[in-house]
Amino acid sequence: LLDAGAGKKVCIKELTVTGTKKTKLYIVYREIHFKKGDSLLIADLQKELEQARFQVYNTSLFNEVIFKLVAVDSANADITVQLVERWYFYPVPQFQLIDRNFNDWYKTHKASFDRVNYGIKFVHYNLSGRRDQLRLFLINGYTRNISFSYNNPYSSSSLNEGFFIGAGYAQNREIAFRTDSSNRTLFYKKDDFTRNTVYGTAGFTIRKGLFKKQLFSVSYTHQRVDDSIINLKYNPNYFKDPVHSKDFIDFNYVLQYSKLNNNSYPLTGKSGFVSLQKRGLGFTGGINMLTLEAGLNKYTDLGKNWYSIIQLNGKIKLPFEQAYVNQRGLGYGENYLRGLEYYVIDGVVTGLVKTTLKKKIISFNVPFPFFPKLFTKIPFTMFVKTYADVGYAYNKKDSYARLNNRLLYSGGFGIDILTLYDINLRFEYSFNQLGENGLFLHNQSGF
Repeated sequence: LLDAGAGKKVCIKELTVTGTKKTKLYIVYREIHFKKGDSLLIADLQKELEQARFQVYNTSLFNEVIFKLVAVDSANADITVQLVERWYFYPVPQFQLIDRNFNDWYKTHKASFDRVNYGIKFVHYNLSGRRDQLRLFLINGYTRNISFSYNNPYSSSSLNEGFFIGAGYAQNREIAFRTDSSNRTLFYKKDDFTRNTVYGTAGFTIRKGLFKKQLFSVSYTHQRVDDSIINLKYNPNYFKDPVHSKDFIDFNYVLQYSKLNNNSYPLTGKSGFVSLQKRGLGFTGGINMLTLEAGLNKYTDLGKNWYSIIQLNGKIKLPFEQAYVNQRGLGYGENYLRGLEYYVIDGVVTGLVKTTLKKKIISFNVPFPFFPKLFTKIPFTMFVKTYADVGYAYNKKDSYARLNNRLLYSGGFGIDILTLYDINLRFEYSFNQLGENGLFLHNQSGF
C-alpha cells in the first residue's frame, strides 16, 4: 500500500509495545527515536526500524526484539514492537579464576584449583523495571570480596539522568609487586592476606540523546599491603612513598559515543570514548596521577557476510614518574595484543591498534522446550576470522624490559561462537614477534 516515491512520507498512526511484564513501557519508548504521530520517509523506513530495533535490543533487557509494520493506507502505518524479556534475577554460584585470563591460569599456574574463588553473586538487571541494576558479591577462597553496587540510569523524570553507587571490601593472598625483564608479573604471597582494600564510589550520568553519554564519578580507596612489599627486596616504588598503606581519591569524567547494532558483539556502527582521571589531590609525588585516555572503534559490513573491525586506543599518564600501582599499560582487560596474553607491558604512555576481518559462516537455532516462558530456542552463530594487532608502551622505569619502549605486533586466526544472552566464545590461534604461537580462549557474556 505504501508508495515509496521520492520524498514520500508515512505517518506512524499507532506505535504499540507488547511482551513487557517487568519493564516499564516508557523505558522502551525512550530508546525509539520516533513516536506516534511522527512522519518518516518511506525510502528510509526500513533503516529507521532497524536502528530502533538495535537501540531497544542494546538495553540488554530482551532476548528478542521484533518491529512489525502494517500499512493502513498509502500515507499511514501502524508499528508493533514485539518483545521477549530476559530473565533478570541471577543468584549465581561463583567459580572465578584469580589470574588475568584463562590462559595465564592454565599455563603459568598449571590450572591450580587453589587459585580460584568461590561464593555467590546476586544480580538483578531490572530491579524496578527501569533498567536499574543491583549487584551483591559474596566471594571467598583465594581472595575475599564483599561488595555491592546499584546503577539507575533513568532516575529523573526526563529519563536523561541517572546515578550509581557502590562499595566493597577485598582481601588478597597474593599481589603483583613488579614486572620482570621478560614482562612477566612477579607475585608476593603468603598464607595470610597480603593486601586489604576498602573502597566506595558514587557518580551520575547524563544521556540526553540516544548515542552520547557523560559520566562523572568520585571514589575513595584505602589500601594496605604487607610491610615486606615496600622493602628493597620487592618494590619500594609500589606506592612510590615508603609507606605500606595509602588513602586516595579518584575523580573521573567519561564522554562516550555508541551507535552499534549490538553492544556486546557489534558488527556495524561506531563507538568511542574520551576519559579524564585525576588520582590524588596533588600533581606530583606519591600516588598522584592525571590520566587522559581515548578510544575509537569502527565496525563495517563489507557485504556477503564479511565484516571488518578497526579498534584504536591511546593513553597518557602524568607525570611520567609513577608509582608501580599506577603503571598498568598493555595486558590488562581488553587492552592487550592477541598473542601476548601471557605478558604485561607496564607504561605511562600506551597505544594499541587491533584489526579484524571476519566472515559469518553459519547461524541456526536449537529448540529448547524446558523453560518456554523464558525462551524456546537457543541461537548459535559462528564466525571465522583473521586479525593483526600493533601496540606500544613507553615506561622510563621499565626500559630494561624486552617488550617496553618498542613496537609490538601479533596476529592470527580464530573462530567466534555467539549464542544466547550475547555469550561469546573466542578460540584464537595467535603468533607474536617473539616467535611464539598458541591457542587462546576468551569468553564474554552480556549478563
